[in-house]
Amino acid sequence: MNSTGNSADRRRRVLALVGPTASGKTRVGVALARALGGEVVSADARQVYRYMDIGTAKPTREERALAKHHILDVVDPDEDYSAGHYASDASTAIDSVLERNRVPILVGGSGLYLKAALDGFSPLPRTPKTVRERLLDEAKGDPAGIYHRLREVDPATAGRLHANDTKRIVRALEVFELTGTPLSVFHAQPAKRRMTWRVEWFGLGMDRALLYRRIEERVDRMIAAGLVDEVRELKRRGYGPGLNALNTFGYREVFSYLDGELDLAGTAAQIKTGTRRYAKRQLTWFRKERRVTWVNAGPNDAPDAILKHLDTH
Repeated sequence: MNSTGNSADRRRRVLALVGPTASGKTRVGVALARALGGEVVSADARQVYRYMDIGTAKPTREERALAKHHILDVVDPDEDYSAGHYASDASTAIDSVLERNRVPILVGGSGLYLKAALDGFSPLPRTPKTVRERLLDEAKGDPAGIYHRLREVDPATAGRLHANDTKRIVRALEVFELTGTPLSVFHAQPAKRRMTWRVEWFGLGMDRALLYRRIEERVDRMIAAGLVDEVRELKRRGYGPGLNALNTFGYREVFSYLDGELDLAGTAAQIKTGTRRYAKRQLTWFRKERRVTWVNAGPNDAPDAILKHLDTH
């Protein structure tokens, strides 16, 4: 099935396919790319890292052979990569796809990355290594205290972060310390948008119980596919759970397993819990995005539902 419509209007068309982890975005994105003559632009904050394939559910070789993918495997796990970096890379990829008269299809669940790419981005200061290390040391010594400090200087940001989300708490304090301006103020500023794209947002909706079952099944598949060996290889390369890229569900638990702190069953259980929590946060984020047209169909039926919508709008 091919989407029809005014060809001039379609020349700058960009699709954004969003939704929680394990909702089938990769499969749907590939199907749309094949139907529309498009290419997939990944919008996943973890799939940018090399050597992290299984734990991030990175598109397989077969899926990449079916549709060209962009912004996968662009940095090593110990390299910094921010929403600002992504906005730049995504803009380049989108323009490249459009120049070849193809359709860019952003696929992912990283809301901040998607908004940075599609709405513009208020640049934040780069943090000197010494400042970050000092704040991280303070967080290790007094995690409750550093969260309390953020509540004092930036209550809006503190209110949307969990008290144990050290990475983002430290980042917010870095911004305030370097600029004197709360991170929430930067995020509230009008985006500097230079894009002339026509962006159409679609979200994959799913019954919560079904989504959680899919998450549990996927975690089991990841472990069976060699997630432990993947993390063991990361460890051999010198990468550890202290890195931002690896201090995330699916990886930190396996590091604990390799260190003898968890058995395999406990590792799987913790990954499932962390993934469910992440999916819940993603749904909260995207439900607030009014531009999203929600498609309440499974991965097998969603492509046709989206194509039908494109044909009639």
